[in-house]
Amino acid sequence: MYVHFDGYPSGRLPLLLAAYQHRFAGDIEAMARHLIDEVDYGWSGLGTDLLDGAPDDLRQELTGGTEFSRRKYSSVINSDGRPAERELITKANCGGLDWGYVLHPHGIEVISLSEEDRGPVVDWDTDPRARFSDSYMRWKPGQSVPATVPPRATQPDALPAQPAAASTTKRSAARR
Repeated sequence: MYVHFDGYPSGRLPLLLAAYQHRFAGDIEAMARHLIDEVDYGWSGLGTDLLDGAPDDLRQELTGGTEFSRRKYSSVINSDGRPAERELITKANCGGLDWGYVLHPHGIEVISLSEEDRGPVVDWDTDPRARFSDSYMRWKPGQSVPATVPPRATQPDALPAQPAAASTTKRSAARR
C-alpha cells in the first residue's frame, strides 16, 4: 500500500515494529488488514495510533511527545475525472518511490527500490528504538540489517528490559 510521507527506514521501521509488538500483539494478519485491506487507495501518512498499547516511555521516545493522526487518501481522482483504483506497486510503476516494505511472518523486508528488487528482513522482535540507516547502499540482499542497538537506560542493579516476545499466532503469506 502506498504511503506518501516519511518512507525512510529510520522513520518507518520503529513505528511498524512497535505497532506489531504492541498494538497488534504479534498478529500479522490484523496488522495487514489495518495497513493494507482497510484503506481504499493509500495513506498520506501513518499516525501515532499505531503506537496504541505501547508503553508510554517507548511512545515518548519514538515520537518526542508529538501525536499525529493517520491520514488516508480520501478522494483520489485520475486525470480523466474517474476515481482512482488501487494499484499494485511493481518494478514497472515504482518510479519516484524510494522504499518498499513487505510484511512477512518473520519480519519486515526493506527494499531500496532505486537499487534492488529484494532486501534484508528486520525481525519482528527487533527493538523499535534501534537506529536504522537511511542509506540505500546499506539495504542490499544478503547483508545484515543496517541498524545500531539503542543505548540502554538502566539504573544500577536494574535488569535490562527485554524486547516483547513474538506471538505464537499463526501467520500466513507475505503481504505488500
